[in-house]
Amino acid sequence: MSSRLPAHERREQLLDRALELFAAKGYARATTSQLAKAAGVTEPIIYRHFKSKKELFVALIERTGQETLEQWSRELEPVTDPAERLKKLIGENPMVSPRGRATYRVFLQAITEVDDPEIKAAIQNHIGSLRLFLQREISRAQEEHKVFTRFSAELIAKLLCHLGMGYGTLTAMEIPEHGNDASGRHVQELIGLVLVGRRAEGEGKGEAPKQ
Repeated sequence: MSSRLPAHERREQLLDRALELFAAKGYARATTSQLAKAAGVTEPIIYRHFKSKKELFVALIERTGQETLEQWSRELEPVTDPAERLKKLIGENPMVSPRGRATYRVFLQAITEVDDPEIKAAIQNHIGSLRLFLQREISRAQEEHKVFTRFSAELIAKLLCHLGMGYGTLTAMEIPEHGNDASGRHVQELIGLVLVGRRAEGEGKGEAPKQ
């Protein structure tokens, strides 16, 4: 058995092991006894931190959302131009990052659990927090005339969530070359071009996208 850890560290360790276990076996098939073995603890230790496997799963969804927001904030910190900030966000889909790939594979398993109100609420809060982050960035870009204003920042943010989830899901399913064409150009580039005009390719620096 593993050595005694402070409560916060043990909780994070259990979440890390649960992430690996759920990614390998799926949420429905994974058991707390398997998790205890993977973490090097007894099952009662798990229940000191989480009342049930479902509570652990919800905590994992919540942690994933927080980590994504923290990652985005770090990546955007040195970038001041609103158009470039959006371009960077489009390229920072957490579902396809090295760490996020496994995390969001587990997140997608929640599709089979949405009849559970607690899991459904966690998913809604997760997506809602990401959408609000994007919405604030889009609003800022619209105020500086870097993004078209025909549609609301809210609707554009929702569109980006839809596109990001679709691309991320196909990546998680390991569908080959779904993100690029024969010339090697990527869908992320196209999304950036549509959203922020020629600025997405670094051209037309003095131009604002046409309304």
